[in-house]
Amino acid sequence: MSTSSDPIRIHAGASVCAVIVSRIGDTLLVTPALRALRAACAHLSVLAHPQRLDVLRHLGFIDELAPITKNSAWFRSMVSRQRHDVAICWGAEPSLLRYCLGVADRSVVFDHPVFRKIKGQVLRVPVPEDASLHAVRERALLVEAVLVEVRDVRLAYHVTEDERRHARRWILGQVSRDAPILVGFQPFSFPTKAHRDWPLERFVELARCLCAAMPNVHLIVLGDAAARERVSVFEKAIPGRVTIAAGRLALRESAAVMRELALYIGVDTGPTHIAGALGIPMVALYHPRYPGRNLMPLDNPRCIALEGSVDLGMEGIAVDAVFSAATSALASSDTP
Repeated sequence: MSTSSDPIRIHAGASVCAVIVSRIGDTLLVTPALRALRAACAHLSVLAHPQRLDVLRHLGFIDELAPITKNSAWFRSMVSRQRHDVAICWGAEPSLLRYCLGVADRSVVFDHPVFRKIKGQVLRVPVPEDASLHAVRERALLVEAVLVEVRDVRLAYHVTEDERRHARRWILGQVSRDAPILVGFQPFSFPTKAHRDWPLERFVELARCLCAAMPNVHLIVLGDAAARERVSVFEKAIPGRVTIAAGRLALRESAAVMRELALYIGVDTGPTHIAGALGIPMVALYHPRYPGRNLMPLDNPRCIALEGSVDLGMEGIAVDAVFSAATSALASSDTP
């Protein structure tokens, strides 16, 4: 039998395994479902891509965190001594579902075509139509299939006190004490989604506008090592008013610095989801193909979402609109 149609109800003493192999943002989008799962069971083990584990560290609702990939899944299932009552798999890799079937009595997945030939005790949840749901609510469907309600839809990320102290020391070494308002820029998504980037020259123009309007603003430009050379244009445009953090900080170090920002402005990518989880004031810029209504952080009144136009893409977002949103967000922030 390839499918079990019998309902699954997670009991209070259950052990649950959650498998998430995805990018930073997609991993964070599952955290509301994980939080709800842990409230309903006794033990939650989470397996995630090795490069995404840092996103989930220090979350109080995860009892065990370990790495897995589509290539390591078979070996892990052979050596694992753990048994779970239920395994929930976000993703569409057959090896991950086979892992779940090897370590749990019942498994839950979206009914992707690649899973159709895999036999076992599997509850298959219909795949929702594209853009029909917010990404958090879409991922929550797998949890709701086991009769667990996801009430708290906020993304989760935890910065430790040690990380905050380190971030504050780093900032003091970079920024003048006369610049108490820190604004972070995330100009780039990842290379395969470059169409989601707002034109760099508009980010530079926005930087000039912010610094001209507010003499105590200092910009911190975030990103990975690949972005470092490209964002050097900010230092040339507004010398002395910008710190390039791109390529200098590890993921958790960067997130801790973001926690200290008065405002974050970024395109649709992993750090923007982290900013949403941190609850800091933010302006998020979305491509019309991936609308903000489906990706912006839920239950986060400090986020202002702007969206490009169907005809112009990200060029449909004007500098004036972002500047207006930024000043509005700063005015409502707690930063002096």
